[in-house]
This record gives sequence, structure tokens and C-alpha cells, in this order.
Amino acid sequence: MEREPHLLLVDDDPEIQRLLKKFLSQYGFRVTVAANGREMRKALDDWNIELVILDIMLPGEDGFALCREMRTHSKLPIIMLTAVSEETDRILGLELGADDYLSKPFNPRELLARVRAILRRVDDGGERTQQIHHETIHFADWTLNLGARELCDRDGVSIHLSSGEYALLVTFLNHAQRTLSREQLVDITRGQNSIPFDRSIDIQVSRLRKKIEPDSKSPKFIKTIRGAGYQFCAKVYFS
Repeated sequence: MEREPHLLLVDDDPEIQRLLKKFLSQYGFRVTVAANGREMRKALDDWNIELVILDIMLPGEDGFALCREMRTHSKLPIIMLTAVSEETDRILGLELGADDYLSKPFNPRELLARVRAILRRVDDGGERTQQIHHETIHFADWTLNLGARELCDRDGVSIHLSSGEYALLVTFLNHAQRTLSREQLVDITRGQNSIPFDRSIDIQVSRLRKKIEPDSKSPKFIKTIRGAGYQFCAKVYFS
């Protein structure tokens, strides 16, 4: 019997809690709900959560603060729920380390598709690393250990990557010297359920540049190819 993936829904609206828990449970997920940061922390301590669905508008600490806090110690995938008209909220959430966002009101089936896409991406990454026997990839002064899902600088210091940043970096490394369109990056890193021309790819690229580029404003590794997409230009070595 397959294990049920365990999700944590953080939203203070009891009706949304009830509806989403019922809906996601029908598709094989175990769902724990929390209404605020305190309940979220307790759930994360008590359960082996695999993905967090985090609303921005919460009493007390908002979703931004909780996302920022989680990213200081956890790579757990996060989908943020935002107000439909607030694009700045979506951008800020991604910059803080969220893996995806969804605007309210939304179709629960779209949330289901995004949850599945992220969990599939994480699972596929694990399967690939087993197949290639914990392969290590080197570029410039960086080393990416696929077995440990860990990026280290020349001094061996580990740099935190969200699951989205990790998937994007692996994609670039596996397609070095090739120009990849935004649509290709969406398909490869997030699966076919993502929305084409999703601006979050640009945000993920910006976040990744800030972590690996000597100067993110004048990138040497991830080049923007005008009208075409992005190209990873550094030499890549596998060991």
C-alpha cells in the first residue's frame, strides 16, 4: 500500500480548511491544518510534512514572515496563496523562497496539479540521483552534490537552495551551453501542469543568480538571451 503524502495547510479560514482538506484527501493526500504560525510550528514538529500550503493573510505573523522563517532551516516545498490582485505579493513570496504561488480565488484542481508537480519534481530528483550514484557536478568554484542535494562554494560552505532553485540549477547544468526558453524551463522544472510564460521562472533565475553569481547584476553563468530565454555559460564537469 502506498504511503499518503502529508501536506500542511496554513490558513485561518475554517471553510477553506474544510474544503481543501476534504478535496485533497480524496486524491490520496493526508492533510493537517493550521490557522497561525504557532499551530504551523507545532505541526512541523509533530509530523513528517512533505509540502506546506501557506496563506499570506494570517493573524499575527503573516505568510511572508513564516516563509522567511522556514527557509532559514528547511528546504520543505512551499506553495503560497495570495490575493488575486497583488502581483507584488507573489513576487515577494518567491523571492523569500516559496516554490510556487496560487492566487485566490482558485480552482482546487489547479492547487492539486501544482502540489503533484512539486512532489513529482522532488521524487524524480531522488530517483535520478540514485541512478547516477550520487553524481557530483562542478562549475566555476561551485560543487553540487546530487545525492545530498547540496550546493557548496570553494570553501565547502553549503548554500541553501529551495526545491525550485535546485531544480532550475540542475536543469541549467544538464543543458549547459544551450539556450532554454522560459516555456522549456517551466516544462522541465515544474512539469506540464504549469502555466506557460509563468513569470516565476524569471524570479527563480534572479534568486539563483544572487546565490551563485559573483555579481548578480552582471551575470557570468546564467546569461539572458534576448527574445529566446536563458543560457548557462559556465563549463560544467561531472564526477
